[in-house]
Amino acid sequence: MASHIGRRKFLATLGGAVAAWPLAARAQQPAMPVIGFVSNASPEVYAIRLRAFRQGLKEAGYVEGKNVEVEYRWAEGQNNRLPALAAELVHRQVAVIAASSTPSAFAAKAATATIPIVFGVSVDPVKVGLVASLNRPGGNLTGVTNLNVEVEPKRLELLHELLPAATTIAMLVNPTSPSTAEPSSRTLQAAPRALGLQLHVLHASTERDFDTVFATLVQLRAGGLVITADTFFLAHSEQLAALTVRHAVPTVYAYRPFAAAGGLMSYGSDQIEYYRLVDNYVGRILKGEKPADLPVQQSTKVELIINLKTAKALGITVPLPLSGRADEVIE
Repeated sequence: MASHIGRRKFLATLGGAVAAWPLAARAQQPAMPVIGFVSNASPEVYAIRLRAFRQGLKEAGYVEGKNVEVEYRWAEGQNNRLPALAAELVHRQVAVIAASSTPSAFAAKAATATIPIVFGVSVDPVKVGLVASLNRPGGNLTGVTNLNVEVEPKRLELLHELLPAATTIAMLVNPTSPSTAEPSSRTLQAAPRALGLQLHVLHASTERDFDTVFATLVQLRAGGLVITADTFFLAHSEQLAALTVRHAVPTVYAYRPFAAAGGLMSYGSDQIEYYRLVDNYVGRILKGEKPADLPVQQSTKVELIINLKTAKALGITVPLPLSGRADEVIE
């Protein structure tokens, strides 16, 4: 009897040890790091940026699904959803958060003071309070800025060069993104006087607002429109491009998808260079560097894209010096 009990004890101990082996083996393998990616756009709108994001990760030695996981959170153009999405990533205990716009960066900063955050923004991060300084960010944030707000006056100049007879120009801003709308408005306000133009500021934060905006443009007899660099407008590039052509309003915007969808012109930061810089920092943080020690970088490459097919439809002749400066001409 005693021998049977002893045998059962031995087998039970052996069984427990066998069951523990895979657990021990798994415990010895480091867990795959998880990147949190939060955006106020949608995956469709961010197709170019996501390709650049994955390419940048690959260059840093990380391949999604192989040695790193990415948890995506998309606000689909609704900035009010961002705080909850950022909080989800914090709860998930991700290793680093990539915040792909100014509103996303603020939501991530409010959600955590410990998880590293790498932002991609178009505003001065010191002026808006994201970091203490560009060279020594301090805290848990660093990232990359682009020139999209800084070159707002240049968009107006390009429109003026294309339409020298126009005297009234409108500017479209999204009031629900004050961190982008206010710097854009400030940057653009001084430029019209120097060019002898009258500038009207129009607002849109929902699709329903677009009809009102274009009715107002017709009433104002606006010679052209500058759409400020906002992700909400990027999400509606195709719709806005179609409306600008239907209402015959020559328009310039920051992002290539607008010109590719039939908008007249786009002038803004090269999204591929910009996102590769963001990813470089994400990779460096995964390898152990601290955001406080990584100075904020600036993506300086900008691209001009002109849709000649749309220019022709609007009865506009693009001057050769202007088309010659374009990085891409759509015919």
